[in-house]
Amino acid sequence: MSQVFYSKDHEWVVLGDDGLATIGITDHAQNALGDIVFVELPEPGRNVAAGEPCAVVESVKAASDVYAPLTGTVAETNQAIIDEPALVNSAAESGGWFFKLRLADAAAVSSLLDRAGYDEFLSTLA
Repeated sequence: MSQVFYSKDHEWVVLGDDGLATIGITDHAQNALGDIVFVELPEPGRNVAAGEPCAVVESVKAASDVYAPLTGTVAETNQAIIDEPALVNSAAESGGWFFKLRLADAAAVSSLLDRAGYDEFLSTLA
């Protein structure tokens, strides 16, 4: 099973055997946003830097940026969440992924949190 990494901006990352990193928002993030009604994804081929806003998710409550947790080039986007944004609510950490990155440096994943670290981070939030 692939290891999942997390950012403090509430994105998750799974490194695939194909060398791509799949990125989405955490279940905590989708729960905080509420019913998601629109998603804007980055264009394939776009270079993004870690921490850079590169996608937008809109819910009935608010619009929020999705940040690139790592530096790389967008290789693929998930058309399914464009067609059905609610998929992010129902499958935030699986089928509701946002985009895949070809990483500039795969070792940079060490800067992210593991599940225990992310859960600990969540416990510090009000």
